[in-house]
Amino acid sequence: MRFTFGTMTKAAATALLLTAAGTAHADEVIASRLSALLGQERQSLSVVPDARMAALTTLPPAADRDVQLAPNQISYDRSFLAALPVAHGGAQWQCLAEALYFEARGETVEGLFAVGEVILNRVSSASYPGSVCGVINQGTGRKYACQFTYTCDGKEERISEQGAWARVGKVAKLLIDGTAPRDLTDGATHYHTKAVSPSWAKRFPRTATIGSHYFYRQPTRTASN
Repeated sequence: MRFTFGTMTKAAATALLLTAAGTAHADEVIASRLSALLGQERQSLSVVPDARMAALTTLPPAADRDVQLAPNQISYDRSFLAALPVAHGGAQWQCLAEALYFEARGETVEGLFAVGEVILNRVSSASYPGSVCGVINQGTGRKYACQFTYTCDGKEERISEQGAWARVGKVAKLLIDGTAPRDLTDGATHYHTKAVSPSWAKRFPRTATIGSHYFYRQPTRTASN
């Protein structure tokens, strides 16, 4: 059997029309079924009380879902810290919280943040270990030869003031997460209480005085000095 070009074109056109008609019919069937399903859903939802519907469609508070929201602005007072959820974290958070507890738990809230800044400033410096725990434990093992006295004074490290522990934990969390800006001490890498006068305090520029502590920034060493 021979087909001319015109015959094949008509056949192809007829096939296309039939396919299009089949597709349109299928689309109509799907649309009709979806409409019926949505109608049944609306009918079912219409009998649900408004209060129940609100309970089903509203997320629980962030605190109930263990979601910690970062504050929009840091306020250096105890009421601000008290409003924050209990803080938890990993090893670096634990090290920083312990350092704040043993070094500065009697300080003001601003003083706690300032001491924490010094530790993180050291972490950021090439002159010190690159982790919070590394900075805090530098020199530990030699009595009174460490960077933070509580780690090498030979005394037992016991956390007995739970209120203070909760506060320092929240401060540590804000600092490690980067929520709190490090702008209280102008880049300080050292501090001491007003009751002592270490030798390096005469060589390092003082950058801040906060609470019972003086803060200093270690001069940057260059190849020429």
